[in-house]
Amino acid sequence: MTTFDERERSYEKKFAMDEELRFKAEARRNKAVGQWAAEKLGLTGAEVDEYVKSVRKADLAEKGDDDVFRKIRKDFDEKGVKISDPELQKKLADTMSEVMTVLAAESKSKI
Repeated sequence: MTTFDERERSYEKKFAMDEELRFKAEARRNKAVGQWAAEKLGLTGAEVDEYVKSVRKADLAEKGDDDVFRKIRKDFDEKGVKISDPELQKKLADTMSEVMTVLAAESKSKI
């Protein structure tokens, strides 16, 4: 095997690991944001779990965060929750950042 082949394999492996990390991060972010949104919507008990599932399911509609944003925005509008678009976008971004920090720490502790 040549050095080029080894380098190519290592890049492929890193790409796969990065994609897996991003998938995990998005799933955790969606759960955390779903719980936050459920609280803002006044949901309790099993309603929270169902709402979190619906947020996670919404993320499967298309690539990116727009589908999650639209779902929560629609739900907030229907219930009269006064959260602006920039505030909601910031919550999504901040939560993703927090989750990535936790996942990075978890992966370092496994080494």
